[in-house]
Amino acid sequence: MSSSQIFEQVILIKASATMVERCITDLELMHRWLNPALKCEPIREWSTEIGGRSRFIIKVPLINPTLISHVIEREPGLIVWQFTGFFRGRDRWECQPTQGGTKLINRFEFEIPNPLVSWGFNQFAAVWTKNDMKAQLRRLKRVAEETYRLECS
Repeated sequence: MSSSQIFEQVILIKASATMVERCITDLELMHRWLNPALKCEPIREWSTEIGGRSRFIIKVPLINPTLISHVIEREPGLIVWQFTGFFRGRDRWECQPTQGGTKLINRFEFEIPNPLVSWGFNQFAAVWTKNDMKAQLRRLKRVAEETYRLECS
């Protein structure tokens, strides 16, 4: 059995926690900051309430690896997706209000059951994934701050 890995990123955003949460839960806003090689589509209708299901597809020609996710925890400022597929784990997003805006914490905890896939991921994709998570949070920050400024003006 493969061991669990945790990638955690934190970013400060000059926008309300409500706006940052909206960027995570609104599918149109989400597609503005997700990696362009990743597509999220609902299974049935889009929902970020407990039980809401979606499919995350990595756009790799011919194979398009897919993770099926569902919301397992939901409170104001918190959403946790659990996923299955070539990875198994959780993607946790928490918005903590601060004096200057919001502290966003993204915790990606996962295991890769297939030893060959796990080895390949650790050899070739782990560093890229960590860097991509950082870039993704910077894009989310930009979308949240731009949208917040537009709505406040």
